[in-house]
Amino acid sequence: MTTKTQTTQTADTNNSHDTMGLTKANTTATARQIAFFRTIPWCAALLSNPSLVIDQAVSRYLTHTPRDVLISRTLNRADAIPAYITFYSTGSATPTPSQSQPTATTTTPTTPTTPAPAHQTDKDGLIKEIHALLALGPALNGWEGLCHGGIVTTLLDEVMGQVFSVNRNEGRLPADGPPALTGYLNTTFLKPVRTGTALQGGLGEGTRGAEGIDVKGAGVGEENAGAAGEGNGPAVVLITGRLLKREGRKYWLEAVLEKEGGVVLAKAEAMFVVLRERL
Repeated sequence: MTTKTQTTQTADTNNSHDTMGLTKANTTATARQIAFFRTIPWCAALLSNPSLVIDQAVSRYLTHTPRDVLISRTLNRADAIPAYITFYSTGSATPTPSQSQPTATTTTPTTPTTPAPAHQTDKDGLIKEIHALLALGPALNGWEGLCHGGIVTTLLDEVMGQVFSVNRNEGRLPADGPPALTGYLNTTFLKPVRTGTALQGGLGEGTRGAEGIDVKGAGVGEENAGAAGEGNGPAVVLITGRLLKREGRKYWLEAVLEKEGGVVLAKAEAMFVVLRERL
């Protein structure tokens, strides 16, 4: 297992003290979020392949810039999305999560909900499939105990966008190239996406970003890592984002949101367009 540490996103300031503080906070948050999911049996099974690259989602990293604020700060709360990691393979195929995750009552592999691609990378070397684990708390509620449909769509869009982020981090797309923005996104809601209760406790070690926001208490603490999936604590879901094809600056992707056991709750299809120049 490889854990990647994002450093470039916090290096765009002359204040070395603040940069070191953010780097430390990000490193701590990454380790604790991975540890949190490893305490949940079905999540631990997904993360058990030693060839996987496992990391806090790129958009979760605290930075001094105004980008990704929705994911890195607004929803990065104990009662919203206290934990969010991505994992992927840089080489040949690994089993899809729905094939390898056990249910609560059996270790028999479930039937795949989506077909496994022949390879995790395309002919041009792009990583075309990533997976994300997210913990969902009550601040995401529409109806009581149910995630708001707009948040579900946002998360599907978010994970598809991470396909571009991980390819930039792996050097397979230009790191300083123009962004890819959502051209359209169609969401299908199949079953309710449930939320849980707020995760008690926090990172245990905080810092302040450029805006003076105290981020202590955001995210998860190891002492609470057993809560999810046990009826108290946030609900945990798996989202898979997959690149289907590309033509010039247009990229077509799909995403599937599942709960434990490979039960599909929602899915989306989208087209992203890479801008001609940076914003």
